[in-house]
Amino acid sequence: MPDLLPAAVTGDVTGLPEGLTARPLTLDDAPAAAELLEAAEAVDDTGEHEDAADLSEWWDRELVELPRDGRAVVDADGRLVAWATSIAPRGGRDAFRIWTEGRVHPDVRGRGVGRALLAWQLRRGTEQHAEFGPPGLPARLVTSVWPAMTSLESMLRRAGFEVERLFASMERPLSALPAVTPPPGVDLVPFTWDRDDEIRRAHNASFTEHHGSTERDEQAWRNWFTGRQSFRPDLSVLALTDGVVAGYVLTYEYEADTRATGIRTAHFGQIGVLPSARGRGVASATIAAALTAAQEAGYAQAALDVDTENTTGAFALYERVGFRVARTHHAWAYVVPPAAG
Repeated sequence: MPDLLPAAVTGDVTGLPEGLTARPLTLDDAPAAAELLEAAEAVDDTGEHEDAADLSEWWDRELVELPRDGRAVVDADGRLVAWATSIAPRGGRDAFRIWTEGRVHPDVRGRGVGRALLAWQLRRGTEQHAEFGPPGLPARLVTSVWPAMTSLESMLRRAGFEVERLFASMERPLSALPAVTPPPGVDLVPFTWDRDDEIRRAHNASFTEHHGSTERDEQAWRNWFTGRQSFRPDLSVLALTDGVVAGYVLTYEYEADTRATGIRTAHFGQIGVLPSARGRGVASATIAAALTAAQEAGYAQAALDVDTENTTGAFALYERVGFRVARTHHAWAYVVPPAAG
């Protein structure tokens, strides 16, 4: 590991400047952490907005042990000035992927706080890999970097991270929508809860060859997708062939984002089509139906995120149905090799 990891220390944050201390992150920190994100957004320009409820939901899951997976940095008055998490969804195909997130308040940047938290994340991620990682798979500790985050980019490079992928956030207004024209033999229907597990299985089959994809069991599916408070089943659309799910668009609304921007946006979080149903226009028809549903519900725009190197041609498809790139960010990754023996 890089030299920013003190060899004798595991589990705790070290190297903080005088006057700052670290402790385990708690759900009670969510309001202050959300305020910190809001203050940082003026500098970082991620286009993302999360409130205390969003953070609490993300941290309060069966697969997260917040006292072990999160750290808060506070000043002498107890004010939260930075936080970091290392969250490890279970499973993996090519690697055991661990999400490293966090933020340092702009007022205390440039003093080594981020470097200390990153060192802790690398240690914690290595522990999670040993504890939960599938045998024989490397771990990839992944973090997102937006163009304005030049200092973070430099710090990651020095720590041994490398650019993994370029992602685009795309948007389109909910006007001049494409016609909803399902291919022959395809029925477009609203999401219903009795099909939730069928959609999970279709998702796993649809993303088998996608970069960074992970098989989702029932618990992980609920944790990260349809069990979230932002999920909008009434705006989600399924494509059925012979009564079986062949494609889907799952839609979300982030209320903190709506408050911050004043624009009610339908986020298409998961879009997939079974390999056997591709090339027939199933995806474009399902997206068109989801756009129409959002428009009829009073939303102003739709948004989605896409891997620009997606091998199924998703980026070009989204452009054809009217989405345009609003901003981009890179995923950076640090590789922890499989344990020997």
